[in-house]
Amino acid sequence: MTRQEVIDFIKKQFDITEEHLWLKFPDYIVFRNRKNKKWFAIIMDIEKSRLGLEDEGKIDIIDLKCDPILIGSLLHNEGYLPAYHMSKKNWITVLLDGSVSENELKDLICLSYEIIDNIK
Repeated sequence: MTRQEVIDFIKKQFDITEEHLWLKFPDYIVFRNRKNKKWFAIIMDIEKSRLGLEDEGKIDIIDLKCDPILIGSLLHNEGYLPAYHMSKKNWITVLLDGSVSENELKDLICLSYEIIDNIK
């Protein structure tokens, strides 16, 4: 899924809008749970080198809240990295470059929302 497809999915699935919190990073987008206002997804464009990737330029990513056991499994697959700028224990970074299937990404977004939804 592309960055825009992910944004459109989240807006439709959860009936929420994105937030742009940082003037310095206008392309960073945060999505919050409607009930408790906690973040469940952050979309960013990051220099590939900051993620340990070899290519030059930027790449779109999404950070999602995730079960720590699932994180351990996902990190063995293409398209997944330890969380960028979030707790690596409870968050995971997913590359938005097509390396993760649409269904898998949608499931992870929904899981992230559920995890956050259960926090008081």
